[in-house]
Amino acid sequence: MLTANFLEQKIWRRSLVFLLIIAVISFAAYKIEITLTGTPKLSNTYTPTTQPTQQEIGSYDRLGFVITKEEAESLRQTPEGQEELSPENGAVAITEDLLKLGRQAFYTETFGGEYFQSDVAGALDGPINPVSLGKAIARLGGKPTTNLQIPLDEDVEVGGKLFKAGTLLNTGLDISKGSILPLGMRTSIKEGKLRVGITCALCHATVDSSGRILEGAPNNDVNTGLLLAFGTNSAAMFRQTGVNPTQISPGQHTYINANGETAYLPDAKALEDAVDAQLLAWPPGNFDSTGDVVNNPSQIPSSYTFENWPYGWSGFASVGWFHGLTTLNNNVHATNSDATTGADSSLPLIGIDKETYLGTLLQNAANPSFRLPECAKPSEFFDKIDPTPGEPGINRTTKMPGYPKGSIFMLDGLMASTPGLPVAAQLNGMSAWQNTLAPPPNQQANDVESLRRGANVFAGAGCIDCHSGRYFTNHDVVREQEIKSQPSRAKALAKFPLIFTSPQTYANTEIVPISSNKPVLDVPTNITPQPLQQLAYAANNPAGGYKVPSLIGLYLTAPYLHDGGVAAGTEPDQLGMAGTLMQNIKPDPAASLRVLVDRNLREKAIVANRANSDLQVTNVDGSGHEYWIDEKAGYTAQEQNDLIQFLLSIDDSPEVLPSQSK
Repeated sequence: MLTANFLEQKIWRRSLVFLLIIAVISFAAYKIEITLTGTPKLSNTYTPTTQPTQQEIGSYDRLGFVITKEEAESLRQTPEGQEELSPENGAVAITEDLLKLGRQAFYTETFGGEYFQSDVAGALDGPINPVSLGKAIARLGGKPTTNLQIPLDEDVEVGGKLFKAGTLLNTGLDISKGSILPLGMRTSIKEGKLRVGITCALCHATVDSSGRILEGAPNNDVNTGLLLAFGTNSAAMFRQTGVNPTQISPGQHTYINANGETAYLPDAKALEDAVDAQLLAWPPGNFDSTGDVVNNPSQIPSSYTFENWPYGWSGFASVGWFHGLTTLNNNVHATNSDATTGADSSLPLIGIDKETYLGTLLQNAANPSFRLPECAKPSEFFDKIDPTPGEPGINRTTKMPGYPKGSIFMLDGLMASTPGLPVAAQLNGMSAWQNTLAPPPNQQANDVESLRRGANVFAGAGCIDCHSGRYFTNHDVVREQEIKSQPSRAKALAKFPLIFTSPQTYANTEIVPISSNKPVLDVPTNITPQPLQQLAYAANNPAGGYKVPSLIGLYLTAPYLHDGGVAAGTEPDQLGMAGTLMQNIKPDPAASLRVLVDRNLREKAIVANRANSDLQVTNVDGSGHEYWIDEKAGYTAQEQNDLIQFLLSIDDSPEVLPSQSK
């Protein structure tokens, strides 16, 4: 008892010291820069006990084309082969150093996103702030949690909703054992200003009850909508909601518009309230990364990425390094984390000119230095306060050769980059490292005979036609009319081809920043069939399509489908997203899979979802994927149970049951 009390007091002191450091430096150390972040020790994760993927150290990725270790050894024998392996031709060697760089970037790299989140959006200036965050972590006494709860000290109204004093905000932030910061959150102090940014780990890693980290598992209860809504200028994230600023009544803030005339920006409070209300409607575990001014957040995917191409809910990331995975990683650090990167493409994509767009973001910026003055031209003001002068947007980026055009390789024409490192070094490192990740085996899946019977059901029912091979995907994109899932997300990127040009990049030997007149490389577009590329952007079908995902790690990824609407808890009334995560109840994987394959349960879940006003706003219902393993389809309850146990058992083991192979 004495030891436990002593340790608890020690952890309390650590958290209080953390708060004290923040307080002291924020007021006094105006010329000191401090970063609080870290990469967890492997011993604190499950990765050492997990079967790794087949990605080889010694292999290469040449702009999406894989060169195996054996092929590389053969190519080195000729000058032509050595040229094919050259970085000047886009070849990336898979080395231990690359994986180390990628893991470090996954946990710590924001590419400067903390400026937008803190100075513009005010992520730490509302009720969720350093003091409330630090106190909530200190109350854990060093214990881990998958849902950091932050109590409110006073009544707060956000988005027209009153949160009473004493309310526990369910943030879904994960705290590993003994940590003083949430997993995936990076704080830094520069010139007296505390800033917070997020890294990949916030959404794509989680902890279990022991506090160990599951690398690559989705943080399926992180409440990104609530976290954003409680910022003081959430209006800067309007693109991720269904709120169009041009449809908000004008306020009193004047600016110089694109025609050189004095005009009025949308009313700041009305816009803030409208955006907050739509962010609060997001289900936990979902994030809207489309930026199409339609509220359609998608379920956060796992980072079990090897052989799971094309990437993204629609398969939009399909070319370039690591078969599009580098594109997906870059997309996280585009308008998803820094809306200013979308200024040059705002007119063709969302119908808002650059001056109105930037003015809307900056008129109520949290940091007065970033706040648009009266009657200023937003683009000129932004050039003065941009922490990355010379590059579009606030984040650290490199313009691709076709900028301001984007491409299927880099959607907005910008690549997240760190000065002093080669082009795409960290993005490619993250891709290579993610391709090594796999879930630890599900310890409950130990009835071999049940698993064999379930594998037979899986094959006999035709599931194997789409979810085929060791990684359980045929890499297809299925038309929305066929899959019949909630249709909003399938067509969300339909306007992007309007700004696309031929994809090009710089060789990965070039050091950022890139000087002028550097040679460029054409990014091959033939690694994914063209019809699938078009379907991902609704270019050859106005309804678009959804990508066939891998089934690796299903026991860690509930709820299911692209909108996350297929869910169930352990009680009969806990159905759909409405009856689980919207009530702060984590979905049970087995029960949720039963909802996926049983039409009667699915119908009840869809009804529950569609009756929820927030899920109506966010286009979440759990419909589609009507492939049933139930009594009406001729299957017994035992066969349904066996199938579910088989699905839960799918990890990354190379030992594939014969009846499942194809």
